Amino acid sequence: MKLAHQGSLFLLFGGIQLALDWLLYVVLTAFGVPVITANILARTVVAALGFVLNGRYTFARAGTARLGWCRFSRFGMAWLTLTALSTLLLTLVANRFGLGHSWLAKPLVEAFMAAISFFLQRHWVYR
Repeated sequence: MKLAHQGSLFLLFGGIQLALDWLLYVVLTAFGVPVITANILARTVVAALGFVLNGRYTFARAGTARLGWCRFSRFGMAWLTLTALSTLLLTLVANRFGLGHSWLAKPLVEAFMAAISFFLQRHWVYR
C-alpha cells in the first residue's frame, strides 16, 4: 500500500486516538489518579482501538486484515516502550511544572510517540 495512503489513515485514526487518550488522561488526573497510572490507563484503552484500526485498514494488504498473535506481540513490545517513554516525559513535566502543564504537554508528547509508532508499525509490527 502507498505510503501517502497509509500515512493519511494513520493520521485520521491517530487523531481519534489522541483525542480519546488526552480526554481520559485529563479526566483521570483531575479526579486524583496519579500521572503514571492515568497515562498507562489512557494509552491502554486507545491501544486496543489503534491495533484493530491500523491492522484492519491502515496496514492491510489486498483487503486482508493484518492482525494475529505475532503482530499483537510486536505491537505490545512497541507499545510498552513508547508508553514508558511517554509516561516518563509526562511525569517529568508534571513534577517540574504542574499537572496543568502535563495536560498541555500530553498532545505534543503523543504526537512525537505517534511519529515513532508509524514507522515501527509500518516496518515491523504489520510487515
